[in-house]
Amino acid sequence: MLDTVETPKKPSHEQRILVVDDDPALRRLVGDRLEHAGYRVLSAGSAPEALALLDEAGLPHLAIVDIMMPGMTGFDFCRIVQNYSDLPIIFLTAVDQEETVIQGLEQYAEDYVTKPFSPRELVARVRRVLRRIGDFAYASDRLLRIDADLAIDFVHQQALVNEKLISLTPIETKLLYILTRNAGRTINTDFLLRRLWPLEDVYEDTLRVHIHRLRQKIEVNPAKPRYVVAKRGLGYFFPSQLKPAVNDQSDAVD
Repeated sequence: MLDTVETPKKPSHEQRILVVDDDPALRRLVGDRLEHAGYRVLSAGSAPEALALLDEAGLPHLAIVDIMMPGMTGFDFCRIVQNYSDLPIIFLTAVDQEETVIQGLEQYAEDYVTKPFSPRELVARVRRVLRRIGDFAYASDRLLRIDADLAIDFVHQQALVNEKLISLTPIETKLLYILTRNAGRTINTDFLLRRLWPLEDVYEDTLRVHIHRLRQKIEVNPAKPRYVVAKRGLGYFFPSQLKPAVNDQSDAVD
């Protein structure tokens, strides 16, 4: 449903939002409101189309996703994307059954909005989620260039280490995504365990094994890590001085 037009409120930098819905009119409505609020909008009419868009352009800052779509559901889309990232999701759907809402919130989404909906309220929910995750202005680059020695391709689960292509596991990729998104901030161990294994009871020793293997792949000297740094008794951080600027798509890994 339409409501009063609000004054545009520009974010501090351009943030990209992916809208995935099989209804073209809804995509236009949501896209217009988000662009009016200062966001750049990417649009897809199906989950496979959205995955192809991510393959080409990389990850957005946030995705607004319908659940019931032909061919592949919104849950299926989220399962694939969250194998290698911690991309924030807002479900926008006509499905209002309690079990589906609970599953969506517990397993995939930061928020759940049912249709019919208020576009102004949706924009406010988008702002709230983006404020919470903080500044991640380089989220949409397909290849995230850290420095001369390291670049990361989240979608394809690869790293370029001293110009050598290295395959990453889904857990390693998602771990790097969380740490780079929060560059300069120590991420405590409990948070990492919950985000990396949301449906499993996993202990700190398992996380240490994955961090050890990741360091062996990306660090010049794994004994003195430069990227995945431990803060004793607290957790891990990615140094803020390595936080990259928005990167040119021309460096994409093929």
